Amino acid sequence: MRQVIELLKLVGLDYYHSIRYPHEFSGGQRQRINIARALSMDIKLLVCDEPVSALDVSVQAQVLNLLKKLKDELGLTYIFISHDLSVVKYISDRIIIMYLGRIMEIGDAKEIYANPAHPYTKALFSAIPPVSPYEKKETIELKGEIPSPLNMPPGCPFGNRCPFCTEICKQSVPELKAIGDNHEVACVRYQRGEIS
Repeated sequence: MRQVIELLKLVGLDYYHSIRYPHEFSGGQRQRINIARALSMDIKLLVCDEPVSALDVSVQAQVLNLLKKLKDELGLTYIFISHDLSVVKYISDRIIIMYLGRIMEIGDAKEIYANPAHPYTKALFSAIPPVSPYEKKETIELKGEIPSPLNMPPGCPFGNRCPFCTEICKQSVPELKAIGDNHEVACVRYQRGEIS
């Protein structure tokens, strides 16, 4: 029982939470309990698949701050899977941008947010709402159909939705190539300097 109370305390809950029933917890408290359950196994790697997507914004911030605190205090590593790019920016040291199961871009979070290279990454970032309602921001509209992952066309997986796609993009799947320190991109046209 002592370990349970210590784990609850570690994730910001009190000892009396140990005698509550599951239906008596809020969504944020349930996430904290899930984190405590994972920590009970003395882990070093925690996979977080959309851990805050069902929570309201203030509770999201609390859970994200808890995850950051635990990362620093316990030396944890997270694989953090999310579609919320503002959450990804806040929590991540390194980012992998994927499209249909393939890596499009990988690198340090600060570098990718400052210098996105792949057209898909740029389109994703353009969809992030601006901080101020007065800020004008151009969004990149993606056209074309998403191909079936079971029947992928040859070439770049993003090819039929990419505004820069040419014949060379349709010939083979591009490999990840370094474009800077800790930054790689899988885009033939970017690697050739034809787009920036």
